[in-house]
Amino acid sequence: MIKKISRNQKRKVRHIRLRKKVKGTSERPRCNVFRSNKHIYLSVIDDTKGHTLTYANSLEKDLREKLQKKEIKYKDLIVEVANRLAERCKKLNITKLVFDRGGYKYHGNIKKIADVLREKGIQM
Repeated sequence: MIKKISRNQKRKVRHIRLRKKVKGTSERPRCNVFRSNKHIYLSVIDDTKGHTLTYANSLEKDLREKLQKKEIKYKDLIVEVANRLAERCKKLNITKLVFDRGGYKYHGNIKKIADVLREKGIQM
C-alpha cells in the first residue's frame, strides 16, 4: 500500500541531506533556520563544540506581544528577528556564517532572512 509522505517529513529528509554537507566551525558557525506556522527561530551554532552561540526568535516578549496584537505582519516579523540575530552576532564578533536553510526552499521568507543578514554585514 502506497502512503503519502507528509511535507514536513520530506523537509526533514532534505535537512538531513543538507546537514551532511553544511558544517559550522568556530570561525564560521552555522545559521540554522526553523519556521513554524506562527513563529520563526534562528540560531547560530558551532558544530565542532556542539554549542549554540546565539539565537533570536519571534517568541521574545516584545515581538510576541506585537504579533498577538496584530501590530506586525509575519513578513516584517522575519526581518526584525533577522536584524536581532545580526546585532547579536556582531556583539560576539561573528562576521561569517554558513547558512543552513533547514530543508526549506531558498525562496520567500528564507531568502529574506539571508538577505537581511547580508545587508547587516554578515558574509555567507
